[in-house]
Amino acid sequence: MTSELPPQIQNQIAQLQQVQQQVQALAMQKSQIEAMQKESKMALDELDRLADDAVIYRNVGELVIKTSKEEAVSKLKDREETLSLRHQSISRQEERLTTRFKQLQEQIQQALGPRAQ
Repeated sequence: MTSELPPQIQNQIAQLQQVQQQVQALAMQKSQIEAMQKESKMALDELDRLADDAVIYRNVGELVIKTSKEEAVSKLKDREETLSLRHQSISRQEERLTTRFKQLQEQIQQALGPRAQ
C-alpha cells in the first residue's frame, strides 16, 4: 500500500513516525528526571531529620566524601533546581512535538480521506 501513496504522503508518514519516536524518548527522559527528583526530595527529607553536626558522606563520582549537612543540603537543592528546569524544558518539548504529531496525523487523514472511500 505504501508504494501506492504519493511521495508527499509517504514523507508525512515518515515524519509522523519520527515525531512519535521523539515523543517516546522525551517521555522516558521525563520519567528518569522525575525519579531523580523523588530521590533528591527523599534525601533532603532525611537530612532535615539529622542534627546539624551529623556526619554526612556524599558520592562524588567513584568517591565518597565527608561533608557538612549545610553543604549536602545546598548541593541537593541545586540538583533539585536543575532537575526542575530540565523537567520543564522536556515538558515544553513534549507539548510541541505532541502538537506537531496531531497536525501531521490530521494532514495524513485529510490526504487519505478521499482514498478511503
